[in-house]
Amino acid sequence: MKKLILTFAVLGIMSCQQPAKIAYVDNVELLDKYQEKIDIETKFNARVEAMGKKKDSISQAFQLEAQAFQAKAQSMSQKKAQEEYGLIQQKGQFIGQQIQQEEQEIQQAGRTEMDSLVSKVKKEIKAYGKAQGYTYILGGGEGGAVLYGTDADNITDEILKILNDKYKN
Repeated sequence: MKKLILTFAVLGIMSCQQPAKIAYVDNVELLDKYQEKIDIETKFNARVEAMGKKKDSISQAFQLEAQAFQAKAQSMSQKKAQEEYGLIQQKGQFIGQQIQQEEQEIQQAGRTEMDSLVSKVKKEIKAYGKAQGYTYILGGGEGGAVLYGTDADNITDEILKILNDKYKN
């Protein structure tokens, strides 16, 4: 008897609860079409390209210097040639380290900006979900948690519009 009453009580409580309002966002599509992300990628691609040109220019200049040394080394004493060769090696290592450090700084800056962008997108999705009364908003796309969802439950375009509108302003 007690079990029967408890069962009815649980069923009564469950029937009073509203069904969960669930939607999903295709994360890949959202980020691929988000203008701020596109602008960040463009900016960093330009920095990477400029760094590549700088690297090529420095490498060419260093190679010319090394070739000039080789021609000059033939008329030097072996000891003097070894000393200068050591200096050129040190210079080459220093140049390589400088280039590597600049490349790492560019990569770190890119990661930092993208992490900030992802946080901004998550906050916007959360705010949208609260404002629209969603119980859950799931992430879809590659590696997402949504294996299937109807188009009616896909709110990617709404979120994208809000993000792009805010970015324009």
